[in-house]
Amino acid sequence: MSKEFEIVREFDVDADPEQVWAAITTGTGGWLWPMEYEPKEGGAAPYGGTVTAWDPPHRLTARTEDVEDIAQQTFNQLDHVIEPRQGGGCRVRYVHSGILVEDWDNQYDGANKHTDFYLHTLRQYLTHFAGRPVVYASLDAPAASTAPDALETVSRGLGLPDGAAEGTTVRIDLPGTGLVEAVVDYRTPYFIGLRTESAMHRIFGRNHFGAPVGVSVHDFAPGADAESTERAWRTRLESFFTE
Repeated sequence: MSKEFEIVREFDVDADPEQVWAAITTGTGGWLWPMEYEPKEGGAAPYGGTVTAWDPPHRLTARTEDVEDIAQQTFNQLDHVIEPRQGGGCRVRYVHSGILVEDWDNQYDGANKHTDFYLHTLRQYLTHFAGRPVVYASLDAPAASTAPDALETVSRGLGLPDGAAEGTTVRIDLPGTGLVEAVVDYRTPYFIGLRTESAMHRIFGRNHFGAPVGVSVHDFAPGADAESTERAWRTRLESFFTE
């Protein structure tokens, strides 16, 4: 049954409004996935949407009446309001609203938890990599990664200690990179974020929502190659979930 939803977040970040605006309009590959907005009110937005507010660097709103390639949703809107703080930095208000047409509780739970992870990654990007050229790679683990313990399988397969909490620096064997020091910048039962000097690796425990585990890599290293990164991760993930 169709039902509306709204997810609201507010957070402070030590970046100026222009940096935040660039991140959410032209720099989305650095923390989310590559998207393009036609820079004007009434312009084209991702997933068949329309820009309904374009006021740089203060407000961006995009509205989609019939979401492309997402059968569970009919209406979707993203609204970003950026306000400078006295003394530096700014406050961001993010509102994601829309209509989910099936499996409402599960879809909403997934969207709610993903929002926290994505916005955390945005703050990491603004703090450590803002404005740097990025290569984005993403893939899903094999179908067997829908198992209840699939995220833990990936974590342990990479050599991430069970007790490594947020803020811990670990030495970990990342696909395509080898042994490297990484900061565990996010860790919940649903998601893992690993940050190295040149990349952010995001691991999504979508097995909790009925889907395979997902991986995205935001690579800021010179010469980074998305195809090689995806191939290395796919080989490793397949080794974790052999049929």
